[in-house]
Amino acid sequence: MTRGLGGLETAIMDLLWSYHRPASVRNVLEDLRRDRDLAYTTVMTVMDKLYKKGFLKRRPQGKAYVYEPLLTKEAFTAQQMRETLAGSGNQAATLVHFLERLSPEEAAALETALRVFPLRRPHS
Repeated sequence: MTRGLGGLETAIMDLLWSYHRPASVRNVLEDLRRDRDLAYTTVMTVMDKLYKKGFLKRRPQGKAYVYEPLLTKEAFTAQQMRETLAGSGNQAATLVHFLERLSPEEAAALETALRVFPLRRPHS
């Protein structure tokens, strides 16, 4: 799972993450239609593509499928962050720029995360 998500893909994934349960294309379509006019086949095609890209798992339920994310939103975001960092030309400089831009709340969250999972130090 190395590719980013397009606009409709992001909207679908956000809904699926919010459900915390498997959902059908019809469930997703009903929620998406609150903000935009979409055809059932459009949502079905995008969810099938997300499945083929490795973002979703699915299982048959009656004549259709129900889908759910393979990763939590937090795990997906962390993966995207790692891939972005890995693709930067200078990881140290990228991290410095990232840290310079943290809000106080984000800095506090980082400090908490480092207490939960301390940085690994190379063996001396």
